[in-house]
Amino acid sequence: MGKILAVVNQKGGVGKTTTAVNLTAALHDLGRKVLLCDFDPQANATSGMGLDKRKIKYSVYDVTINEVPLEEAVVHTQYGDVLPSSADLAGAAVELIAAPHRELQLEKALHKARDQYDVIFIDCPPSLELLTLNGLCAADGILVPVQCEYYALEGLSDLMSTLRMVKKRLNPRLEIFGVALTMFDGRTNFSAQVAQEVRRHFPGKVFASVVPRNIRLAEAPSHGIPVSAYDRSSRGAQAYKAMAEEIVKKLEGRVV
Repeated sequence: MGKILAVVNQKGGVGKTTTAVNLTAALHDLGRKVLLCDFDPQANATSGMGLDKRKIKYSVYDVTINEVPLEEAVVHTQYGDVLPSSADLAGAAVELIAAPHRELQLEKALHKARDQYDVIFIDCPPSLELLTLNGLCAADGILVPVQCEYYALEGLSDLMSTLRMVKKRLNPRLEIFGVALTMFDGRTNFSAQVAQEVRRHFPGKVFASVVPRNIRLAEAPSHGIPVSAYDRSSRGAQAYKAMAEEIVKKLEGRVV
């Protein structure tokens, strides 16, 4: 049975979608069967996996709201499978308000796919609202990107409070799967200090692989491809490959 991981941080600009896209591609390169569910109305993960969000037939909106079968909406790419997003998803939070078990619609949609994949990533919106709540209820664990910058830990207490609430009331299996340090600048002591502080707050949960500030990583989305396809030898690509290898070890129960 595959692992469902919600990539979540309500603070924007932390590398959330970059992490979701590049870990999907890196795990696919390692021979794993991976699905990236883009549950953010901005649909950046969809375009980052090489899809034109204006031309997709069905999106995650159709699966969760209109009950279109998941297999009809999933798009197979050379970087992994994608359940794409669309602008329609922006209105889904309003439509879900009246739905019974409104926080479980995504879990219901993804449930049958668990046996088809080793990992399912959910790229959640940068906020703690109903769409993100659906992501947390569907997931076995969360993967939290944290940028190595000032205010890195700002807002994480809110995320942890939400995690505890969801775990207690809605999804008892939910855990912190891992914390990914992003935008690390090795030229400064400050980045190292932030990394140390994050590791102190999340003992045993922070990946050893650290994602650096990297121009190739920043350029890849404008070409609609993961960084491994844009420049496999770049430091950004190598960092996500190493992180994907850590995830494989963790999923297989080996010591990371």
